[in-house]
This record gives sequence, structure tokens and C-alpha cells, in this order.
Amino acid sequence: MTAVIAAEPLEYYYCRMKVVAYSVKPYERESLAKANQKKHDITLIFNSLSLETAVFAAGKQAVMVFSTDDVSAEVIDKLAGLGIKYITIRSANSDHINKEAARLYGIKLANAPDEKDIAAQSIRNLDLWEKDKCVGKACICAKACLR
Repeated sequence: MTAVIAAEPLEYYYCRMKVVAYSVKPYERESLAKANQKKHDITLIFNSLSLETAVFAAGKQAVMVFSTDDVSAEVIDKLAGLGIKYITIRSANSDHINKEAARLYGIKLANAPDEKDIAAQSIRNLDLWEKDKCVGKACICAKACLR
């Protein structure tokens, strides 16, 4: 006799985006995991983003950064060379990001504008990008979205 097991929807098992999150604080781990609900393949690391640590983004589509990470033109150049298409910031502050360099490489940028639930906003940004949609008021690109 063969048992029939009801299968979960295929998308439940499918990790849509491969992401590395830099500068993850111990208190963020649980909130990011809860907000993500295993939708995206997110590697959490404690190291901050820099020219030396950008290599951890190899094979990923997106990076999550914190307001203290180095997101200068040189780092963006390296991230673009590794194939990064999206950068989401786990804060409302985006002063540390070279938006023009990101624009030149076609990298989309977003933040957590109201900072009420940063983890949920960061995952929502990934979800929308995965569907090829604009992130709305979270968008901080050098040029406005054309969609």
C-alpha cells in the first residue's frame, strides 16, 4: 500500500533570492528568520561589508547592509562584479551608500523608511524585487523607478 502525502506548494521549498546579510547583530537573527519564513536563502554574517568582505556576496543576488557598512563606490564596483543586483539597508539611513555608483551598475537600493519593523521591511523589499516590482517608498535609488 502506498501512502499519499499532501505536498506543500512548490514555492514553499523554493528559495527565491540568495542573499548575504552583513553586520547582523545577535538580536536581529530571530526577527530576520521570522520575517523571512524560509522564502529566501539568507546567509547571516557578523562581519561588516567592506572591500575585503564583499567576497561573501559571491553567488548571491542581493545584500542586506546596516548603516555602518561601507557601501562606497569601490565596494559597489566589487559587488556588481560579483553579480549583486539589489542592496537593502536595515535602517532608514542611507547616507553611507554611493547611490550614483549603484545607479551606474543598475543596482537597486531600498531601506526601511519607517523603522518600525526593519526585518519585515527588508524581506518585503526582497519579495517585491523578486517579483520585478518597485519597493515604493522604500526605494532610495539615485533615479526614480520607471515602473
